[in-house]
Amino acid sequence: MALSKISSEISDASIHSTFASRYVRNSLPRFRMPENSIPKEAAYQIINDELMLDGNPRLNLASFVTTWMEPECDKLMMDAINKNYVDMDEYPVTTELQNRCVNMIAHLFNAPLGESEAAVGVGTVGSSEAIMLAGLAFKRKWQNMRKAQGKPFDKPNIVTGANVQVCWEKFARYFEVELKEVKLTEGYYVMDPVKAVEMVDENTICVAAILGSTLNGEFEDVKLLNDLLLEKNKQTGWDIPIHVDAASGGFIAPFLYPELEWDFRLPLVKSINVSGHKYGLVYAGIGWVIWRSKEDLPEELIFHINYLGADQPTFTLNFSKGSSQVIAQYYQLIRLGYEGYQNVMENCHENAMALKAGLEKTGRFNIVSKDQGVPLVAFSLKDHSCHNEFEVSEMLRRFGWIVPAYTMPADAQHVTVLRVVIREDFSRTLAERLVIDITKVLHELDTLPAKISAKLCVTSNGENGKNGTVVKKTATETQREITAYWKKFVSDKKTNKNKIC
Repeated sequence: MALSKISSEISDASIHSTFASRYVRNSLPRFRMPENSIPKEAAYQIINDELMLDGNPRLNLASFVTTWMEPECDKLMMDAINKNYVDMDEYPVTTELQNRCVNMIAHLFNAPLGESEAAVGVGTVGSSEAIMLAGLAFKRKWQNMRKAQGKPFDKPNIVTGANVQVCWEKFARYFEVELKEVKLTEGYYVMDPVKAVEMVDENTICVAAILGSTLNGEFEDVKLLNDLLLEKNKQTGWDIPIHVDAASGGFIAPFLYPELEWDFRLPLVKSINVSGHKYGLVYAGIGWVIWRSKEDLPEELIFHINYLGADQPTFTLNFSKGSSQVIAQYYQLIRLGYEGYQNVMENCHENAMALKAGLEKTGRFNIVSKDQGVPLVAFSLKDHSCHNEFEVSEMLRRFGWIVPAYTMPADAQHVTVLRVVIREDFSRTLAERLVIDITKVLHELDTLPAKISAKLCVTSNGENGKNGTVVKKTATETQREITAYWKKFVSDKKTNKNKIC
């Protein structure tokens, strides 16, 4: 959640609205609650007017989050919008629907369940909460084991790739776990299983593998990680497990790559999280975490309450939350079934390949993403001599497209990419239109004089050395300086924008 700021640059601290002035003659304070009430029509119009300046969610190609659902599901969500999910005794059917979702997803991930055995899992606000819960389970189980062995238990660590989502950094910082990151290299933008296993030690609570990297959609090799870690555990006597962060790929791999072994078929995979609001096809606000068995979730982490009418077990970071997303997830699971999800994912993959082909046809881009993985296309300019990805991203906004440009993590910070996420509502027609608009942007950049990038090209390609000699910089060094400048430029723009929010 972004921290709020009040800008000192705003001279008028009131909100004006032409439409609302028909009802309200005095402007409203911007950062204080007004003294008096206003008509509901005026309140609606004031807010609606400001929200028109938001981007179009359907054209937000930066986000993995679902932006379209069927009207029938929208209606179910609105009908349940006043239900607090935590009131399980008052809303037993909603609780039952959540339990059904947990079991459906557990079977989808090949959990080793008996015929009548219930799966172990819980619905969350998103994958961030799911990862926090899974991480806490690993930490507590490791601490209990160390205590029983009479060994120190105050320095737990977790091994991940540098490509992990920020929620892993939050978990490490909030819950005092050392985060050991496997650095990336140019051309290899996911965690190397060999390097990851080399970094584990007796204090490692788990190794986190990513099924669908945020950076380029690539699936990490969980099978190889499992095999290497089994051997390491055998040699050392340790029992280091694996968590799979399948936030993006958990609802893709079972339908597009059913033979790929990444889930509970691998013995060291003890828990998996997945985002229902990504390729689970539900609006933002739902995630899931599934454990292999009851033994993998320490009982002392589960709280029992009875002040809502009956004994209720709870294992969440928050308490109250809406029921709508849980109901929507159940709707999608039974409405689409395996066949429907497979059709959606195949369609997304085909549209991604069509977009990739269109970009390659321009001859201006290197494709960074892989064909097997999350349906997205990550790409970078071949020629950075005068213009870069940040300029392309900025100019695409003129056409309504929101396409992010960003740099890779350590040790590939000098690599900048653009990324387009293909969701269910991104059609082949939109893919073709996007290629046309990108081509227009490239042609316009070619005809314009190079801006800041060109200046950097000139100044950074050579520096005065001793006796006035010019020291030639490499293309990589030049690109790093250009990237660093644009990162600061974009960061400053975001900071200024936040000041007026």
